[in-house]
Amino acid sequence: MKGEAILRFDCFGSRCSVLVAGRGSLGSADLAAQLVRRQLLEWHARFSRFEAGSELSLLNADPRPRVDVTRTMARLADAVVGAAEATGGLVDATLVGEIESAGYTSDLGESVPLHEALALAPARAPGSASPLARWREIEVDTTKGVIARTPGVRIDSGGLAKGLFADLAAERLAQHAAFAVDCGGDLRLGGALRTVEVTSPFDESILHRFQLAEGGVATSGIGRRSWLDASGAPAHHLLDAGTGRPAFTGIVQVTALAPSALVAETLAKAALLSGPASAREWLVHGGVVVFEDGAHEVVEPLRKAERDAGHQHRPAPVLDHQ
Repeated sequence: MKGEAILRFDCFGSRCSVLVAGRGSLGSADLAAQLVRRQLLEWHARFSRFEAGSELSLLNADPRPRVDVTRTMARLADAVVGAAEATGGLVDATLVGEIESAGYTSDLGESVPLHEALALAPARAPGSASPLARWREIEVDTTKGVIARTPGVRIDSGGLAKGLFADLAAERLAQHAAFAVDCGGDLRLGGALRTVEVTSPFDESILHRFQLAEGGVATSGIGRRSWLDASGAPAHHLLDAGTGRPAFTGIVQVTALAPSALVAETLAKAALLSGPASAREWLVHGGVVVFEDGAHEVVEPLRKAERDAGHQHRPAPVLDHQ
């Protein structure tokens, strides 16, 4: 877009972008882009699981059952509970101990090639909810900034945080003519029609292009943030909550569209974890499913009447803060 300020930078263990056009509540487009970049970098530091002094790490280590937190931390915890509720526990961001046991204890280096990981992977199976359902032990007061939970219940930021932060950045940019915020693959768009490309996790070829002016897009997949664990078995950051182990469901990547980036992130994760038989049911706003044989399917969005009626499709998550 002519005159648009564009910044690209490393953040959240990935590549992020901020695009802004027109003057607005944050000043000029250039200043707005700089301010949002600064905010995203701050959130990266404050909510990193790998930094002992981060707000997230301090909350996770706090022995008190009730903890005063910042508004953003409260909204993140609220998003964790909301995503789990909306997916019946399928998307569970309280599996910190499990993901550490799998070997994800620090920022990862180069990922294991996807085709190698799939060759070594266990039998495919859809994910399920954890019988522990630790997320049910979390209560959040977003107005007062208080989180109550059983001490020892920990929160992982991960993809839900990226979706939330893209949405929070969009709130700050809402008065500008157009914007796009990309938090490592979780996008929030507003004000101008843009082309969003979905690429293959196998060879980066373009599988589909969406034309979008508003809303959220998120991609969840097992092609990145993968490694071999202590036993030599392939592992990645998307866990089957029911087993506590990396999920191999027969799907390697899902892109979901939704009204917000957080909801898109929740739907993408739920679709991938559900496996081929149920993935499409989560993509009520549309998306793309990539299977482990390299084939892909474009899922068209349901019409509003169909979403409202159900038509045997799962409803889109409704998260409290949205």
